[in-house]
Amino acid sequence: MNAPLNVDQLLPELDYRHLDALEEEAIFILREVAGTFERPGLLFSGGKDSCVVLRLAEKAFKMHRGNGIYEGRLPFPLLHVDTGHNFPEVIQFRDQRVAEMGDRLIVAHLEDSMRRGTVRLADPLESRNGHQTVTLLEAIDEHRFDVLIGGARRDEEKARAKERIFSHRDGFGQWQPKEQRPELWSLFNTRIKPGEHFRAFPISNWTELDVWLYIARENIPLPGLYYAHDRQVIRRKGLLVPLTDVTPAHEGESIETAEVRFRTVGDMTCTCPVESPAASAAEIVAETLTVTISERGATRMDDRTSDESMERRKKEGYF
Repeated sequence: MNAPLNVDQLLPELDYRHLDALEEEAIFILREVAGTFERPGLLFSGGKDSCVVLRLAEKAFKMHRGNGIYEGRLPFPLLHVDTGHNFPEVIQFRDQRVAEMGDRLIVAHLEDSMRRGTVRLADPLESRNGHQTVTLLEAIDEHRFDVLIGGARRDEEKARAKERIFSHRDGFGQWQPKEQRPELWSLFNTRIKPGEHFRAFPISNWTELDVWLYIARENIPLPGLYYAHDRQVIRRKGLLVPLTDVTPAHEGESIETAEVRFRTVGDMTCTCPVESPAASAAEIVAETLTVTISERGATRMDDRTSDESMERRKKEGYF
C-alpha cells in the first residue's frame, strides 16, 4: 500500500556528498579549458543546464561574497545562438542574468544567417532547431573560438552518451564518433590543427536529478517556465504542444489550459512541457525520482523523427 509522500520527509534522506564530487570534477574541467585553450567561450541559453555550468564557472573563476553573489569577470565570453523562436521568458531571463553578472554576451542570430543565405527554410514555421548548427559554426569562425563549453549530459540521449568530455571537432565543425580521443586518468588530448575546435562538457557525468539537486542546493535562478504554471496547450502525438504564434493549433485540434512545466527549454517549435504541479526545485527533485523517460524523450519533437536524429545533427556540428 502506497503511503502519501511528503517532500520534506524525503529530501533529508538524500545523500548530497556526490554533488561535491561532481562539482569538483566540473570545476577542474573548466579550469583545464581556461588554462589550455586560447579563445574559449561558454554556451549560455538560459536553460537549466547552462545555468548550472554558469554557476560552476563563477565558482571556478570568481570571488564568492556570500548569498550567491560572485565578484569578478569570467575569462571567456558567453555565447547564445538565438533562433528567433526562443521563448520570450527565456530571452528576458538570459539578458537579466548577464546584466547582473557583468560578463560579456555574444548573441549569434539565426535570422542573420537567413539574410546571408546560409540558412534557407522550407516553411516559415518549420523548426529552426536543426538550423542552429550553421549559425553556431559561423559564430565560431567569426570569433575564432577554439573551444566552446556546453551543458550537454550523457543521460539526455544515446548520441550524447557516446561523446567524450572533450569532444574534438574537425575543420568543418563535424563530430566523428569513431575518432574520439581516449580520456584516461583525467588526462585530455587537446591538440588541434588550424580550423579545428573542441566542445567541452563539464557536467557530462551528471544526471537530470543531479542537476535539480544542485539547483536546489545552490539556489540557482532559472526561468519561470521550469516551474508549474498554467499554459494553453494542444495534445498532439502524445505531447503537449504549447500554443504560440509559431505553433498554432491545426484544424480540428482543441486548445486547453493545463498546469505544466518544462523539463528542458529550446526552440518553441520543438519543445513541449509536461503536466506537473511541481512549483519548486525541491518538488521537482521528488518528481524526477519517479520518471522513467529522459527529458528529451518526453518533451522534444525533433528527437522523435528517428533513433539517429541527434547523432546525425551532432555529426554536422550541432551542440
